[in-house]
Amino acid sequence: MTVALIDIGVGNLHSAEKAFVRMAEGRAIQVTSDPEVVRRAERIVLPGDGAFPHCRRALAAAPGLEEAILEAVRAGKPLFGICVGMQLLASVGHEFETVAGLGLIPGEVVRIAPADPALKVPHMGWNDLVVTGSHPVLDGVATGDHAYFVHSWQMRVADPAHRLAHVDYGGEVTAIVGRDNVIATQFHPEKSQATGLRIIRNFLGWRP
Repeated sequence: MTVALIDIGVGNLHSAEKAFVRMAEGRAIQVTSDPEVVRRAERIVLPGDGAFPHCRRALAAAPGLEEAILEAVRAGKPLFGICVGMQLLASVGHEFETVAGLGLIPGEVVRIAPADPALKVPHMGWNDLVVTGSHPVLDGVATGDHAYFVHSWQMRVADPAHRLAHVDYGGEVTAIVGRDNVIATQFHPEKSQATGLRIIRNFLGWRP
C-alpha cells in the first residue's frame, strides 16, 4: 500500500511524515506533489499550514494535483486532512478574503471568537476532545483525550452530522470532521502523542 502525503510547498512535513512512517507497518509513505503518484496511491493525506488563501492557491498552482485528489476521493479512496488541510475541504474560507474550498465537506471556515475575552487567538496548545460522532478512524479515541492545536480559524460544517468532535475554547470549536471516505482533524495528530498516533494508525487501516 502507498500513502501519498501531499506536499504543496507550505509548511514543514517532516513531523507528519515521521508519524505516518512510524504507524505505517510496511506501507510506503510518499511525500509528493506528483498527480500520478496520487492517482496510484491507496490513501491520501492533505496537510496544510498558514493562511487558507495561500494554501488554496498553492494547491491550485500544482499542475494536475487538485484534479488527482478529487478523482481519488470520487473513486472512494480514503483522504485525511490535517489543520489547514482540513479547512481546505470546506466549501469556502473567509480568512483575509473569501476563497472557494474543495467542497468535499460542506461548510465555511470562520475565525474563532471565544466568548471569554481572556482566551487568546490563535488557539494554541493542548485541549480535551469532546467526541460526538462515531467513526472507525476514532476507534479508541474518547472524550477527554488530548490533542494539540495551533489555529485561529475553524470549520463550521453545514451538516452537524459531519462534525465528529469539538473542543471547548470559549465555545465549541470544531476538532474533527468526516463524510463518506473523507476525514480530517483541525489539530496536528503528529504532535498529539498517543491520541494522534492512534488516529493515524486507524486511518491507515480504514476501509470505507
